[in-house]
Amino acid sequence: MSGYCDIAPGHPYHGPYHENEHGFALRDDDQLFERLCLEIFQAGLSWLVVLKKRDQMRAAFDNFALNIVAYYTDDKIAELLGNPGVVRHRGKIEAIIENARRILLIQKDYGSFADWLDGQPAKDKAEWVKIFKKTFKFTGGEIVGEFLMSIGKLPGAHRPDCPVALQSKGC
Repeated sequence: MSGYCDIAPGHPYHGPYHENEHGFALRDDDQLFERLCLEIFQAGLSWLVVLKKRDQMRAAFDNFALNIVAYYTDDKIAELLGNPGVVRHRGKIEAIIENARRILLIQKDYGSFADWLDGQPAKDKAEWVKIFKKTFKFTGGEIVGEFLMSIGKLPGAHRPDCPVALQSKGC
């Protein structure tokens, strides 16, 4: 990911994300869910496309509030598929809704998605991928790796000499 530390600074979209979010630990479940959703949306697209649509996707997906997204209906899916401000991919949208439902179940058993993440025995990306594939939808190796790196659970978000690495935890 060292290339991100080279291209992001000063960029209108990559810069703020790189400097304020990428690799920083998160504890809020809705924010964790949003980050997972963004990584799912990114599959097959550039990260820049996702960052440019992020505000519109937040609005369309009710700020990625788990307690709302988990109860989306077919009418809401149709609305999202017609919204040019979001990544309009039925499989991704349906996976996100199902993942919200699964996270609500995780919250019942573990107290929070963050606590569930903390309680996993995974030590490396391959172990995390197995856990995510068993637990969630549309979570392949790249999505899981980028999600976990973005929230500071896996190393590599920043080069060791990147100024952001010194202020973010988990990098």
